[in-house]
Amino acid sequence: MISRLKGIFSKKSHGIGIEVAPERLNLVQLRQQGQVYKLVNYRSVEVPEGIFEEGQIVDSPGLAELIQETLAETKIKATKVATAVPMREAIIRIIPIPAELDDNELREMVLNHEAGLYLPYPREEVDLDYQKLGFFQDEDGIEKVQVLLVATRREVTDSYLDTFTQAGLYVDVLEINSFALIRTIREQLRQFGSNEAAVLVDIEFDSTEIAIIVDGVPQFSRTVPIGTYQLQSALSRAMNLPVSRNTELLQEMTIPETPADGIRTGATGINPGMAALLRVLGELADELRRSIDFYLNQSENLEVAQLLLAGPGGGIGQLDDFFTQRLSLPTTKLDPVAALSLEMEEEIPEIQRPGLGIVLGLGMREV
Repeated sequence: MISRLKGIFSKKSHGIGIEVAPERLNLVQLRQQGQVYKLVNYRSVEVPEGIFEEGQIVDSPGLAELIQETLAETKIKATKVATAVPMREAIIRIIPIPAELDDNELREMVLNHEAGLYLPYPREEVDLDYQKLGFFQDEDGIEKVQVLLVATRREVTDSYLDTFTQAGLYVDVLEINSFALIRTIREQLRQFGSNEAAVLVDIEFDSTEIAIIVDGVPQFSRTVPIGTYQLQSALSRAMNLPVSRNTELLQEMTIPETPADGIRTGATGINPGMAALLRVLGELADELRRSIDFYLNQSENLEVAQLLLAGPGGGIGQLDDFFTQRLSLPTTKLDPVAALSLEMEEEIPEIQRPGLGIVLGLGMREV
């Protein structure tokens, strides 16, 4: 049933964007005036422990109640919502299809034939959506069209739809969080040419989602089980502090300039907490390198132009300098507020801004 992945590739309006994550619930309401977006409402609240397990919703009633309370606090009356499932719960593939097929034939081939070749689950257990991209000629000179295929397990889709139904909201957009993030920074992505890849590094609570983007389309995606929680836990244990879900301590850190060999050996000349943090960041950098090398080995005439840091962990002080030094690739922290030239009544601290890319992208779907 394709409609259950709702509105991934269509425009909706007049609602709110809500991002639900294991540690935070982010809500925005935007208004558009010409080409300018104005932030009408923004709220970020902590998600209690036990609502999520291993990145999946396990307490829908509890999460629905939290959503209702947040709406009441912001006095928002909207009933429609755009939300997103994590990229790690999705299968994203670009597949070639014969160009001569009409729309009905294309739909039949993608959903009932081609999709099964790329799904690790039975077809009846997943929800699908797709979009046609550009035309190209294959190595035999046959014209084909690239199709972006997106699938999630139905049980994951159901958990999100059920939660928002319990909260009294109608989900008219349910997409993948990386798509929302790409929407927020699409103007920034246009600076790269067709032979240049941007690597989106979204450092979330319990994982980092890596998406390699060419011409605004995710060509490769991977999830690494290192997030702000793992970073904070390493820091806390090394400093003999209790491990907490609250990552405020991490937000206060600034990564020092340290030679790469010092990070690997631990001979950094810095305190044990920072040394532990650097070791975990070094592991994340190594996973990034493996992902980039794997993709480049599959691609011809392509180079990585830039790493883009996003998510709650993307704002850590001088993390961009760390990855630039470690990977020898230019790295930039995303600032979704600046990317959208967002008008707002109260300033949002710069360290928090990289974590707003997904929810702002969702809010844009409901303008």
